[in-house]
Amino acid sequence: MKIAAIEVGHYKIPLPKVLSDSTHGEITAFELITVRLTDDTGVEGVGYTYTVGAGGAAIKALMMREITPMLMGADAERIEQIWEKMWWGLHYVGRGGPVSFAISAVDIALWDMRAKRANLPLWKLLGGHDAKVRAYAGGIDLDFTLDELLEQTKDNLARGFRAIKMKVGRDDLKQDIARVAAMREFLGPDIPLLVDANMRWSVERAIRASRAFAEHDVYWLEEPTIPDDIAGHAKIEREGALPVATGENFHTLYEFRNMIEAGGVSFPEPDVSNCGGVTVWMKVAHMAEANNLPVTSHGVHDLHVHLLAAVPNKSLLEAHGFGLEKYIADPMVITDGYATAPNRPGHGVEFDWQGMAALAVE
Repeated sequence: MKIAAIEVGHYKIPLPKVLSDSTHGEITAFELITVRLTDDTGVEGVGYTYTVGAGGAAIKALMMREITPMLMGADAERIEQIWEKMWWGLHYVGRGGPVSFAISAVDIALWDMRAKRANLPLWKLLGGHDAKVRAYAGGIDLDFTLDELLEQTKDNLARGFRAIKMKVGRDDLKQDIARVAAMREFLGPDIPLLVDANMRWSVERAIRASRAFAEHDVYWLEEPTIPDDIAGHAKIEREGALPVATGENFHTLYEFRNMIEAGGVSFPEPDVSNCGGVTVWMKVAHMAEANNLPVTSHGVHDLHVHLLAAVPNKSLLEAHGFGLEKYIADPMVITDGYATAPNRPGHGVEFDWQGMAALAVE
């Protein structure tokens, strides 16, 4: 089961509607970087990562120029060994950034291959706790008018979601508070409401926001400040009024360890597409469990439904409408607030390679 062929792709996927948050501004498209590994028995594994519009070429170059020579001829079953080889081979220029994105995509492909060889869905291979996972609609909607925000929410509820996230982080905190209040009134008392500041605030402003949002029964406050400020997160947890979710911008296992040990997070939020892949995501989930914390996810919901279904300490699955569902077979469906991990072998994500060909970035 040696790796015999490697194919790397880079695509620009247009969004059906312009999205916005407090850090990245307007987002009109995202970049998808894919890797297809084939072993000498013909089994193929597919992995992918993404960016919010920049950096995809660097990730592709790393995969093609640096990682491909490391992988060719390697035993595809020795995932930990391959992971370590990539990590240390690129350590001097890595420890995060595009290197972690590239490693993540390769690792996802390796786990896809392993599950296919075992003829098991990935969630069962990894532990098989419970196929049903509570999901929330992750709105990227900071610049929406209030009417647009509520219309989006109405549509998400009609699609089966029973938990909603909205963006905050405007220059005027009073506007954020008013929008959160309006959303709570629209949702009523029984539907969880989550808010996401995308690292926008200082620690003191985040504490003020946390206390204000708590009056409207907010479920969590996500990324209230920069991910590097561990002591600041601990202070927000300690002096604010809401649990903190963070981790989508952590690209190593050690960042999660440091934040958990400092008491700066209630909902660790690893993203399998940038934290180091399935290998690291599962280690974060087990670390969270050992600290009596639930684990959540960020983006790539068609992969994360497997990972959350595998572990006993799962919380909510984030579902994003990035337009990728147009290019994959059997996109995830939400029913009565839950997603269900599929029983197809591997992670089950099958891309429409022909359909995406026109979106390829050369």
